[in-house]
Amino acid sequence: MNRNEIKKIVLESLQKGISLSGIQKILHEKGEMITFLDLRLLASELENLDWKTIGGEKEAQEKEAAADKKKKEDDELSGEQADEISADKGEWSGATVVEVSKLVRPGAALSGSVRFASGVKADWVLDQTGRLGLEKTTGKPTPEDIKEFQVELQKKLQGT
Repeated sequence: MNRNEIKKIVLESLQKGISLSGIQKILHEKGEMITFLDLRLLASELENLDWKTIGGEKEAQEKEAAADKKKKEDDELSGEQADEISADKGEWSGATVVEVSKLVRPGAALSGSVRFASGVKADWVLDQTGRLGLEKTTGKPTPEDIKEFQVELQKKLQGT
């Protein structure tokens, strides 16, 4: 089977919504061994293909629904944050908020960010030996801020 015949099969299969791994199986059944990377490169060379339509309407609708859901969550979060910020002074007047990052920084056991009751923001790091540190602070947290941060972090890590 020559390269043009393979391209034709790939083009037709993609237009039908078949995944690249599915196309790879089809080609294998026809006696053509092709690596996934080679198949991807070959597919990228196709000129008569509208990549926007590949994957179908369902994927586009799912992406749009996910974007709408995220926007709604962001709007709700903004409303909550607005409650925590004093409208007359423009200052932070809420409690200490601790966030744990899903991505762990190199050399750290855990990391995240904190916004203290005093309005100071910082990134926090918990290293492999259990030492807790603050970085990139926007000011100096008070001793009460530090105590509340430790309590909130402990609650967050215990899942309460």
